[in-house]
Amino acid sequence: MAKATITVRDNGPLLVSGEVQLVDAEGNAFETREQFALCRCGLSKNKPFCDGSHRQGFESTVRAK
Repeated sequence: MAKATITVRDNGPLLVSGEVQLVDAEGNAFETREQFALCRCGLSKNKPFCDGSHRQGFESTVRAK
């Protein structure tokens, strides 16, 4: 089993890799792949997944301290 990793992309989505179960507020599981992207900009038409809408001008860089 691969360790799960979440990578914050500059001006883009959260990239999720590894075995992860993604569930909604009611406990229903989303169908996912071994690697997928989660929306951070709020513009995706396919939430919670990224559809590339961040390219319309979303800017955010996050660094660990």
